Amino acid sequence: MNVVILCGQLSSDPRCTELPSGELRWSIELSTPSADGMLTVPVSWHGALPKAGWGTGTTLYVAGRVRRRFFRVGGVTQSRTEVVAQSMVELTGRGSSMVALKRALRVLDPHEAARLRSVLPALE
Repeated sequence: MNVVILCGQLSSDPRCTELPSGELRWSIELSTPSADGMLTVPVSWHGALPKAGWGTGTTLYVAGRVRRRFFRVGGVTQSRTEVVAQSMVELTGRGSSMVALKRALRVLDPHEAARLRSVLPALE
């Protein structure tokens, strides 16, 4: 199962790139706490952002998948490992983190959601 759940703060403003197809691709850097301090995770989002106005310091829950993509720059093939977000939900003061997490996980297919609930009963 390739499912990633992240909670963290944007370490910079989202950056948008328009692909040759016309599709928008957002690059997001999410800082999350780890045993070694803060860890920055690259996240990509395709299409319009779920909410305008997200900037540095915004706290998000992200659900998605890990992907390694290859691309050419200056005639050299490079790769990048990133989380491709399927859902991003802002954690605001009005709601609990569990509510935001459950909303972020709604994008999972039923089989993945059932497997995740079997190991994380609090998601019921």
